[in-house]
Amino acid sequence: MDHFQSTGAELHKGILSPGEMTLLKDLAEDCIGDKPAVRITGNSKLSDLLRPGNTMDRIARARLGDDVRPVRAILFDKRPGANWALGWHQDRTIAVAKRIDVAGFDHWSVKSGMPHVEPPFEIIAKMVTLRAHLDACGANNAPLTVIAGSHRFGRLKKPEIRRLVERSEILTCEAEAGDVWAYATAIVHASKAAREPKHRRVLQVDFSAEQLPDGLQWLGV
Repeated sequence: MDHFQSTGAELHKGILSPGEMTLLKDLAEDCIGDKPAVRITGNSKLSDLLRPGNTMDRIARARLGDDVRPVRAILFDKRPGANWALGWHQDRTIAVAKRIDVAGFDHWSVKSGMPHVEPPFEIIAKMVTLRAHLDACGANNAPLTVIAGSHRFGRLKKPEIRRLVERSEILTCEAEAGDVWAYATAIVHASKAAREPKHRRVLQVDFSAEQLPDGLQWLGV
């Protein structure tokens, strides 16, 4: 079992090229505005950043194989005036092109005009999420924290998550501009409010190599 399979997270230091950093900066300037977060689809700069052969595609492909594709993108900017905290949880929803009622796909919602649904957890368990950092994110600026190895336990109830937090290793995902953190989408994670808030712009992209059943289609980017 390699490090990523064991812990569910790995840091790729300084891996984004200058051209990719320019695309990421332009994307942030186009999309985030004064919002704390924005879900993005149909943006040409995002498509250029994630195109086959670029850094984030290569990282995802190394984990999930040649059928991998980006299926959801969210840009965050935690800063003064938008300094939230997020408790320990697992991501459990996916974005799809349109609602089609399929057995096992429940808890439909619409976020930023995009249909979301909670799929069978085995779909989440086969996904990888990448976080590309436009800004440095040190200990005082609310880095993501994850429970090492928690992605291997399947869908967890809240009491199970609390017990894991009490007894498990917590990884703090500090980053410099140009770093990419990769983690198993099923991992238990959290984010505190920043102690010294300043711009912390992060592009988070979910990747999957799975096909959805019975006419459901990933929304994609």
